[in-house]
Amino acid sequence: MDKAFRWHNEPSRWSDEAASLTLKTDAKTDFWRSTFYGFIRDSGHAYLRPVSGDFTASATILGQYETLYDQAGLMLRLDESNWIKCGIEYTDGLMHFSVVVTREVSDWSVIPLHGIAPSAPLFVRLTRHGDAVRVQFRFDADAPWQMARLCPFSSADAEIGVTACSPEREGFEATFRDITVGEPIRRSLHDGD
Repeated sequence: MDKAFRWHNEPSRWSDEAASLTLKTDAKTDFWRSTFYGFIRDSGHAYLRPVSGDFTASATILGQYETLYDQAGLMLRLDESNWIKCGIEYTDGLMHFSVVVTREVSDWSVIPLHGIAPSAPLFVRLTRHGDAVRVQFRFDADAPWQMARLCPFSSADAEIGVTACSPEREGFEATFRDITVGEPIRRSLHDGD
């Protein structure tokens, strides 16, 4: 793995081999700020590297989603009060593509994933263009990217990488492959890029 990455809340159990990172979550890990639940959590696992300016980050993610709020995906983080996490979150007995955008307080949007096998690899990418962030996903490497969110967010220097949490248990296993951070994709939203 790229030596620029570092852990925010390193898990007790993890390994990296070539282009793959696998971890098992510690107990009751999460990222959340205030909204609806009233609590603040900054205990989730995140493997991050510095980033500045415009970029696209992507990864392929596999998880053993079984328990409420098991989650794995990408994270863009300025600090404990300003961050985005996006990926799979298990809720209401179903995998959802989930995006949480936090600017002092968290908001949460989900797309139910009916008919997607829990073992299916998720391809997810996050692109920053100035003060806007676009989140996309797909389950087939040859399928078009589906946009899940376009939101305002700071253009300041930040950290980007992968994250996994399990607010209701310990031992959720997630594997991240092909983690890349590079030049941003084109700004066009409607040409299948």
